[in-house]
Amino acid sequence: MGAIAFNSVQVLPAQDECLETFKWLAQEVQKANGNVLIMRVEQFEGLSDSAVIQRFREVRQEDYAKIATNATELEKSLKSILESERTTIQEQLEKLYKQHSDTHRIDFFDCPEGAEVLAQLNQIAKTLTPSKDGTKMTTAIAPATVKQYQNRQCVTRPRPHVDRLACIWLIRRFINPDAVIHYRKTVASHEVAFDMDTGEFRHQGNLCTFEVMMKTFGLQDSALQVLSQIVHEIDLRDSQYQHPQTPGIDALLRGWLLANFSDQALEAHGIALFEGLYAAVFTSG
Repeated sequence: MGAIAFNSVQVLPAQDECLETFKWLAQEVQKANGNVLIMRVEQFEGLSDSAVIQRFREVRQEDYAKIATNATELEKSLKSILESERTTIQEQLEKLYKQHSDTHRIDFFDCPEGAEVLAQLNQIAKTLTPSKDGTKMTTAIAPATVKQYQNRQCVTRPRPHVDRLACIWLIRRFINPDAVIHYRKTVASHEVAFDMDTGEFRHQGNLCTFEVMMKTFGLQDSALQVLSQIVHEIDLRDSQYQHPQTPGIDALLRGWLLANFSDQALEAHGIALFEGLYAAVFTSG
């Protein structure tokens, strides 16, 4: 969950998603006949806010350091890679991407090491999967038809941000305008999960969920490509794509979270944002 310990107290930032996480944990403790207390703390005696934030960063720095160490070992193996070993190394790289994604999800204060490790993983991906002409191959995504996913309910985590909001817009715009989308951390067998730990629509390699969904359904027009690059940069921050709209969109999305918009409000604003952006890029293109 990303909590850090102060003596016997587990601490998370004062964010809605963190509070929901603690409430879920409290329910599990109570089901086991245990006692639990959730409280909001304005300040820890003898610790400034910056000192608390630094403690969070130090824990995440350790997590990123472990990933970086494994990535360095993987880089060494590329020097003498055999074709028969390529699949095994690719699987190891996917695990490191997953570990990075899990760590990034609880990196509440944006450790700079996160971007450094992601850049390292992306470089390995480029080295590992060159095409015959020396350019980077794309991650293999199994194709699907829109018809397969119509009239199905979808679920993603609460407090949707850039990647999930873009996916919601894509679902409503190109797959099912009347799609039912739930916000929770559990998935029923009949539901389609996206940007969660399970399901076919999630980060793959150095692709965010929006890019994976685009490739799955063969949605590749030029305006969507621009949108996917903006979403990719805000979500992964690997400096792979540069667009002038990106900083403004990033600030706007963060502002919505800081303003504590509900999930439904985030969905509505996100759909309007990406619809307008798509129209503007499509027209200018």
